Amino acid sequence: MSIKNNRFINLLNCLRLCFPVFAIFAGYGQEKDSVTDYRKLEEVVLWQERKSTEHTAVVPVQQLSGETLKRMSSLSVADAVRYFSGVQLKDYGGVGGLKTINVRSMGSEHTGVFYDGIRLGNAQNGQVDLGKYALDNLEEISLYNGQRPDAGQSAKAYASANTIYLQSRKPEFEEGEQWHLHSGIKTGSFGLFNPYLNLDYKINNRLSARVSTAYTYAHGRYKYRFTNGVYDTTATRENADIRALRLEGALYGTTGFNSKWFVKYYHYDSERGLPGAVVANRFYRPQRQWDKNDFVQGEYRQQFTDRYYAVFRAKYSKDYSRYFDPEIVTTSGFLDNRYHQESLYFSLSNSYRLTDFWKLGLAVDYENNTLDANLYRFAYPERNNYLVALTTNMDWPRLNLQGSLLSTTVKERVRYYERAEDRQEFTPTLMVGWQPFNSPNFRLRAYYKRIFRMPTFNDLYYTFVGNTFLNPEYTEQLNLGFSYKQQRDKYLLEFQGDVYKIGVKDKIVAVPGVNLFRWTMLNLGKVSTTGAEARVRWSGTTVGGLTYGMQFNYTWQEALDKTPGSSVYGNQIPYIPVHSGSANISASYRKWQLNYSFIYTGERYSQKANIPSNYLQPWYTHDIAARYELKVWENKMELSLAVNNLLNQYYDVIKNFPMPGRSYRLTINYTL
Repeated sequence: MSIKNNRFINLLNCLRLCFPVFAIFAGYGQEKDSVTDYRKLEEVVLWQERKSTEHTAVVPVQQLSGETLKRMSSLSVADAVRYFSGVQLKDYGGVGGLKTINVRSMGSEHTGVFYDGIRLGNAQNGQVDLGKYALDNLEEISLYNGQRPDAGQSAKAYASANTIYLQSRKPEFEEGEQWHLHSGIKTGSFGLFNPYLNLDYKINNRLSARVSTAYTYAHGRYKYRFTNGVYDTTATRENADIRALRLEGALYGTTGFNSKWFVKYYHYDSERGLPGAVVANRFYRPQRQWDKNDFVQGEYRQQFTDRYYAVFRAKYSKDYSRYFDPEIVTTSGFLDNRYHQESLYFSLSNSYRLTDFWKLGLAVDYENNTLDANLYRFAYPERNNYLVALTTNMDWPRLNLQGSLLSTTVKERVRYYERAEDRQEFTPTLMVGWQPFNSPNFRLRAYYKRIFRMPTFNDLYYTFVGNTFLNPEYTEQLNLGFSYKQQRDKYLLEFQGDVYKIGVKDKIVAVPGVNLFRWTMLNLGKVSTTGAEARVRWSGTTVGGLTYGMQFNYTWQEALDKTPGSSVYGNQIPYIPVHSGSANISASYRKWQLNYSFIYTGERYSQKANIPSNYLQPWYTHDIAARYELKVWENKMELSLAVNNLLNQYYDVIKNFPMPGRSYRLTINYTL
């Protein structure tokens, strides 16, 4: 019997074991739970899915939602998350440049990105390009250090050091409404042309649909300043164009049996230029990249009793990427690498409330990943992941204790050559939230988490580079923090602070082999990070009707290379600033809104050695945006103008990848 047949048998066995046990334990399935009990359940509130807030959560949480996202006038998720503390956004420049996130210096592979509760995967390189996800279809972005503490999650939600949740908009209707149409266009610098449309339709009282689509085009050309240490010159960034189409369609439904569900289809198709690094007086690179991403995912939530509910999730995804480099000639012509990924995912999570203060959870996940490529001597790997998460949550009025134990089993298969070893790991998490005084304004929090990330397919199997003997990267986190919140009728004041210690063991790095054209992947690194984060938020309304909001973030990080015997032992690791911060100030009066944003990144080094030739100067940007609302044919129209990098500062986030100077963006929204 083949491996792919075995995976379905294993999954069915997990479902058969997990689901009946919890159902019997909850009382569901007993003879007394008949139609009469279902009628009683109609009065039960669907699953106590308590939405964590930044103040009450037992882990540090940062959220952007609703009007806050609109005021910032960001183009993508990547632009928005720059304002979170403890975050470094790896931005290679331009509208179409790759943008990945690094949280608390652990590396982008240690941050799980979830879209509507289901993880976005990339078994090939472990990275998610946040620049692909626009904000016009999102209602909230949340960053959780450690893990999200909510019940009913999949086992994968516990399998990352940090998590980002992207929540798409859902149809909402007032009495008598049947449809909404929201359309708009963004245009401005770099030849940007970005029309989008969102349609919500109420099919009946239990079923609604949403379609969201957008097209993005930009030629990507912009001026930048370049210096080689002897002379300065001004050049134009070339081959940074992008053409991208996004299409999403979703159905949302409820039933008469205390359940709700959704099914979503997502499609993304892009072609972009890769302008490359500016080195040795070379200002133009001809490389191109194509991406096609399709997935279908769904979720079904069922409340069986007032104590027990279950959530079933499933996803199938198919990704294609192509990299073309006419500067490299192979035996078959120009370098033209093509990759095909497929992923199949199932999850069943259960939550049962033993008492008024004690809740237990069990989640079982299965995922299968395959990768095909047109590379010479390629292994054609397949990975099967089995995850089981046991969770407990004890919540008293002033004390909250949460814990989880995650079992991860990874089985590797290859069509050719050597495969990596199978893995079995148990990783714990413990979280505590405490209200030490009678007043709920002040709270303390702490958590400990140990987790690992498997080497990616590229790490293990990339031709002449991969190393099948790699160990996973292990991380340990310890966090202590507090939050203070005071809310009155006219204003809200919040303070948050956290200190943390993080260790990364067996860090995977690429090192040159016998020559600079032959590299290999090795477990060489150990990194120790000590950090502190502080956040202040103040908002309110004046007597005259002016609404204002201010938020300030500051991060201090000392991320040191602690690899024994290393020549750079004790040096700050590349691209991690010791000091960084951001500010966001907004004001609205009647139909006008004004927003100012500031980002600061301190001095860094581009390589492991902290020497003058690797030194990168601090950079900062000022952004400003204004928005005006008016009525057109009795419907709302919004006009907004944003100026990014107001002072036209030239800077690099990644060395030799120059960022744009001052740019403009005009947005027009219309709602029917």
